[in-house]
Amino acid sequence: MNFLLNYIPWSPDPVLLRFGSFELRYYSLFFAFGFILGYMIILRLVKKEGEKPELLDQFLMYVVIGTILGARLGHCIFYDWEYFSQHPLEMFLPVQFEPEFQFTGFRGLASHGGAFGITAALLLLARRQKKSVFWYLDKLAVVVPLAGMFIRLGNLMNSEIVGEPTDLPWAFQFRLMSSHDGDPMEPRHPSQLYEAISYLAIFGFMFWYYAKRYGKVQQGQVFGVFFALLFFDRFLLEYTKINEGISEDALINMGQILSIPFILIGLYLAWSKNKPPTPKTY
Repeated sequence: MNFLLNYIPWSPDPVLLRFGSFELRYYSLFFAFGFILGYMIILRLVKKEGEKPELLDQFLMYVVIGTILGARLGHCIFYDWEYFSQHPLEMFLPVQFEPEFQFTGFRGLASHGGAFGITAALLLLARRQKKSVFWYLDKLAVVVPLAGMFIRLGNLMNSEIVGEPTDLPWAFQFRLMSSHDGDPMEPRHPSQLYEAISYLAIFGFMFWYYAKRYGKVQQGQVFGVFFALLFFDRFLLEYTKINEGISEDALINMGQILSIPFILIGLYLAWSKNKPPTPKTY
């Protein structure tokens, strides 16, 4: 056990199963499991409130498409625009054309872009189903942290989104880390675990908060609390990660810059919607 006092070696195979050229990766499995479990929880909330489950028939499809498309564009635009501006098709296709053609999957998803994508998708769905967009967003506020936990566990299996070097006793040595992130033998913060644990805690709080407050305040208030809490947590944890998006000597990185407007939006909704629901008129 002495090695644990120095660092924890981490070099898992990110592939769970292989069938010829087909690979089932832990990240894909965790990503799908987070969505499915989240949908089941929302379905339970809807039934408990006496709403029609049919409202969710298209919900999962809209959220999945909005998440993937928004997260992908967010990564390409905010974190790697220099490359993708020269390879625009690779933004939308799970392939790489240069230096040789290969199937890569969608490598690079940004949570800030995912937030934009989900919101845009639900605005379209709400208009189609003639429902307030906050009806959907308040429910997503409960389950998104849980999905985020699974996604960060997938990042851990991929040895990506690694932390800054540290000599803390729980530091990880990411032996499969990408070379551009630095020395793979250097002990680093397990940032993915920090986020996964914090997202699980936020999920527990939001599950409790929704049960206590939903229906007693205006729609959107629960979502506002979630938005402010999630992105404030993200802002703080960025200090443990490798700096991405701007110069290494900057006081805050790209992830923190993008988190600030989300925190402000969340605080505004949490404050402005903290009122009794508007009575229905017939």
